[in-house]
Amino acid sequence: MTEPLRIVFAGTPEFAAEHLKALLDSPYQIVAVYTQPDRPAGRGQKLMPSPVKQLALENDIPVLQPPTLRNAEAQAELAALKPDLMVVVAYGLILPQAVLDIPRLGCINSHASLLPRWRGAAPIQRAVQAGDAQSGVTVMRMEAGLDTGPMLLKVSTPISAEDTGGSLHDRLAEMGPPAVLQAIEGLAAGTLEGEVQDDSLATYAHKLNKDEARIDWSRPAVELERLVRAFNPWPICHSSLNGEALKVLAATLAEGKGAPGKSSAPARTA
Repeated sequence: MTEPLRIVFAGTPEFAAEHLKALLDSPYQIVAVYTQPDRPAGRGQKLMPSPVKQLALENDIPVLQPPTLRNAEAQAELAALKPDLMVVVAYGLILPQAVLDIPRLGCINSHASLLPRWRGAAPIQRAVQAGDAQSGVTVMRMEAGLDTGPMLLKVSTPISAEDTGGSLHDRLAEMGPPAVLQAIEGLAAGTLEGEVQDDSLATYAHKLNKDEARIDWSRPAVELERLVRAFNPWPICHSSLNGEALKVLAATLAEGKGAPGKSSAPARTA
């Protein structure tokens, strides 16, 4: 009887935890989970484990939380696990080439965009902000560059006029795990070929910044409407009204001929 693949999983937020759930329900052996160190959260700034760590502990999977994978000690610890494959989803640490070379079948990543568009940290929000017609998940073979590796599988979904960063996130979190399982099956069988990315088509999804969420009313209405949707549920667009802070959770485009920054709406309408 063939031994199940030995998989090391690396991820941190809820998006990654959805992928780990699927792997735990698969025939593969999850030998360890890597995730970011516990971070202070909430009003009391109490150290909190990541969603991935919580799920791993609930399923008695060993958890490792090194601050870096660049040193020899961390790399030896990973090599000692004898992984066949490493699955990486929104981990948050750079994997040097020495780490990528450890698993027998290499390392694969589930990335929440249709690569090479929106490489980087915030692909979901940037797709909504840019007014993209579609998004999706790309499963790729990892290499040292930032989201530059050969693409193994893609699944896509339309972005509707009602989609927010949150709703698109949740949809992609459902689409990614089956794609990863399909990719693993193909890699194990030796039937999956990677497609090289066209670097000339690459765009970069820079990390979200709270300062971006402050509404600049001089910008065109269509840009602001997209920004409000993209930044819901975080970091939430905001402005002020009569000296009071105002969170903007939703916005709708209205007919009008006014210039940006000028309102033709009735009084007390935001």
